[in-house]
Amino acid sequence: MALEHADVQRAAHLARLGLNDDEAAGYVDDLGRILEMVDMLQALDTDGVAPLAHPLDATQRLRADEVTESDQRDEFQRCAPAVENGLYLVPRVVE
Repeated sequence: MALEHADVQRAAHLARLGLNDDEAAGYVDDLGRILEMVDMLQALDTDGVAPLAHPLDATQRLRADEVTESDQRDEFQRCAPAVENGLYLVPRVVE
């Protein structure tokens, strides 16, 4: 796919980037090489290749699921304008 100066200017406009003509001319070659690389990657045969969730075979270290704070609901609801049965009452916004 041949990339032209007008294509770069249009992409810059859509991305709300302020590029002058000299800067846009420099990006024509760079973006063209990127698109060529994408075309090369699309030409590869990926049949039988399972997709990866992450390139490294690593697991996330998780902390123990333990309660670390006491129940402070009554204290927090004391300053609320309206509470009923442990729930905050708010004005209806959708009818």
